[in-house]
Amino acid sequence: MSGADPVSLGLPHREPFIFIDAVLELEPGVSAACRKTFFPEEPFFRGHFPGDPLVPGVILAEALAQTAGIAAGKPGRSFRLSAIKMMKFPAAVRPGEEIALTARKIAAVGGLWQFEASARVGGATVAEGVIVLSEATL
Repeated sequence: MSGADPVSLGLPHREPFIFIDAVLELEPGVSAACRKTFFPEEPFFRGHFPGDPLVPGVILAEALAQTAGIAAGKPGRSFRLSAIKMMKFPAAVRPGEEIALTARKIAAVGGLWQFEASARVGGATVAEGVIVLSEATL
């Protein structure tokens, strides 16, 4: 699965709001591992923060939600972000760093799916929490 395209796996997002470069592992309905690198040219770095650019936490949370959506979804089936629980950002992400994103389903009730999600750069956790997705009708 090395480097699979996220759109071909059912992610409904498109540029400029797709925050997955490649899907590295996928167990449909259970888990996914993806990667993303934000380059210095990204427009949000101009204001977050000038002279000390960081990937915004909300962008990391969205990348994790997209990873969970890949784990949950498939072409023709779509999920929407419903909740972010207990999200922590223990370390910063700088431009050019490769981020390893993982999501594993921990519960499902009705149309709600809950995922344990984390982002790592090298050996350091940069974001972790719980993502809740709801199944969308197309």
